[in-house]
Amino acid sequence: MSTTRRAAVVAIVVCALAFTIAVPLRTYLSQRTEIRQQQAQQALLQQTVAQLQGRKAELSDPAQIEAEARRRLRYVKPGETPYIVQLPEDKAPDTVPQSGQQQIPDGSWYDNLWNQVSGG
Repeated sequence: MSTTRRAAVVAIVVCALAFTIAVPLRTYLSQRTEIRQQQAQQALLQQTVAQLQGRKAELSDPAQIEAEARRRLRYVKPGETPYIVQLPEDKAPDTVPQSGQQQIPDGSWYDNLWNQVSGG
């Protein structure tokens, strides 16, 4: 065989090996990346589970449940007097609305509706 033919045969064999190895190598690398992502997600989920288990342990205490009900739902025991402290709102000084701007009425929506219906 001439050297040109040998070089051509070697080139064809090298290309065939490269194509044969390329697909599994690409699959291997993409799977490694996916494994890293899944491990990171698993670590995050394990952290979330640990937090939720801690919260579950906190809520197994009846005193904690009572405190949550009082704080979030504003429950009171019979005979107790509930107080709600409302702080004054930070309002900007009243400005006269410019032409084209609509003034927002004060009060609740049902008071505004009743005032509009009753004409006063």
